[in-house]
Amino acid sequence: MANTRSALKRIRQNEKRRIRNIAVRTGVRTAVKTTRTALTGTNVEEARATLARAIQLLDKAVTKGVVHKNAASRKKSRLTRQFNALAAAPSRPA
Repeated sequence: MANTRSALKRIRQNEKRRIRNIAVRTGVRTAVKTTRTALTGTNVEEARATLARAIQLLDKAVTKGVVHKNAASRKKSRLTRQFNALAAAPSRPA
């Protein structure tokens, strides 16, 4: 157990950050999963909206230091490539 006041404060700060980081990471994972699901469908507009939201959350997670910038860039790139393939594909009859 920590003995100094500064060490006790650091423990409290770390716990707050840990909880916040879990929430941010969970939001990012959910957004990426939702985007992947939308990309398997045929609705381009829905896929575009979910992709924009996922990119926004990934960028915010990088800013907060929760996700490494290269990892976020890789995820954004892969999702965007999937979206471009969906958008370029000829529309299938409903």
